[in-house]
Amino acid sequence: MKKLYISVLLALVAIGITSCDDTTNTVGKSLTDNTDILEVSTSIYEVTSRSLKTDSVLSSSTTGFLGKIIDPETLGDISCDFMAQFHSVEDFDFPNEDEIITDDHIDIRADSCEIRLFYRSFYGDSIAKMKVQVSELAKPLEEGNYYYSNYDPREEGYLRTDANALKKTKIYTLANQEVSDSVKSSSSYVRSIRIPLNDPYTDKKGNTYNNYGTYILQELFKDLNNFTNSYNFVHNICPGFYFEIQDGVGSMAYISLCQLNVYFRVIPDGKTVRNTSLTFSATEEVLQTSTISNEDEIIEELAKEKECTYLKTPAGIFTELTLPIDEIMANHSADSINTAKIVLNTINNKSQIEYAFDDPETLLMVQKDSLYEFFEKKYVANNKTSFLAELDDNIYTFANISNLIKHLYDVKNLNLERDPNWVAEHENWNKVVLVPVTTTYVATASGTTRLARVMNDMSLTTTRLVGGENNPYESLKINVVYSHFKGR
Repeated sequence: MKKLYISVLLALVAIGITSCDDTTNTVGKSLTDNTDILEVSTSIYEVTSRSLKTDSVLSSSTTGFLGKIIDPETLGDISCDFMAQFHSVEDFDFPNEDEIITDDHIDIRADSCEIRLFYRSFYGDSIAKMKVQVSELAKPLEEGNYYYSNYDPREEGYLRTDANALKKTKIYTLANQEVSDSVKSSSSYVRSIRIPLNDPYTDKKGNTYNNYGTYILQELFKDLNNFTNSYNFVHNICPGFYFEIQDGVGSMAYISLCQLNVYFRVIPDGKTVRNTSLTFSATEEVLQTSTISNEDEIIEELAKEKECTYLKTPAGIFTELTLPIDEIMANHSADSINTAKIVLNTINNKSQIEYAFDDPETLLMVQKDSLYEFFEKKYVANNKTSFLAELDDNIYTFANISNLIKHLYDVKNLNLERDPNWVAEHENWNKVVLVPVTTTYVATASGTTRLARVMNDMSLTTTRLVGGENNPYESLKINVVYSHFKGR
């Protein structure tokens, strides 16, 4: 119990120790009796870093990105398109077929149909004219497949290409001049891009309807089972749509919600006509992916700079760190590493750039060889082999990666026992990557929150970090606090 009590106090002591000091030999005496002496020491080691260009990231997200802008830092184009599927809830509230107003009392029909792309934030010029093309998917995106940001749905055969395929274009501005100022000033107003689907539509079987909404309504009453869950809906009724920028430059919308709305009329009491609708939304229950296009040559040149390292999204540049594991553990294999702290300073010159991108808010530190697996397997930071750091006053602080140091050291030694060439064959064994991410926390029954999801940050961000091969600033360091008990 004595050592357990001391280890709790040690965590507090370690925070205050930031440099080597001969007087640390007295720390143990102040915390222990004559039976156990806690010896504490600190060391500082240099960490090397470099920019790491990434051609793509896993793009499954609850946000769709739509637009084309000129990066003010590189003057290169960045364009984003996205695919979305729609969710049909399991407790779907079916309208009564005999209540729906029909066409000459023969066929059920919708009055209109639309897709709404709701966004709460955007980058760029709200009055820039943009042209989006909406294309019907020929087949749904499948769970279990990994869709990266360089995925081309057209080349991969995901778009319906026959002569009757739904294809609709829409010219829009994010200022949405189709909506009056009085409506926009309402507290309930949410900005959106409205894409009507009211032209005649012919399905894959050759059946023609006055609009896409009528197709949905008539399919509903042919087989209600196709609307009872998302799997049936996307496989049998609506595989989804691809939203692709065709023209224009100047804005990027962060689409928070995508809706398919079908409007029709009912007479529930046989006398009074009432307007109603069916709504299908792109939610976390179905897949949504973004396709990112950067000018690779420009990004490549940026990543080659030696005076700093970069973090750039979407799908641009990460920062790689090489951790001095062997130096840290030399002559300390029997010690406890209480803290191992890395502080990353940003280099801020954005005041010189008009419409500069924001800094990434959150960074993930993950082993380089586990980078793709982390996102594909939907892992979350566990503070053992992966860690998060939030931006605070232009600084990212990984306060304690001691578990990772010990883990990497143990893995290396275990494998060297089996294969003396292991280190030479595994050059990334001591490398980690810093990745801009977004996080989702959920409430627990105890009233706290827990980290539920970590995804690649697909928004427009950029920052420079102190580091690099020819770093002109103070070197990037890791501050390590050791301790061990010595009997007297």
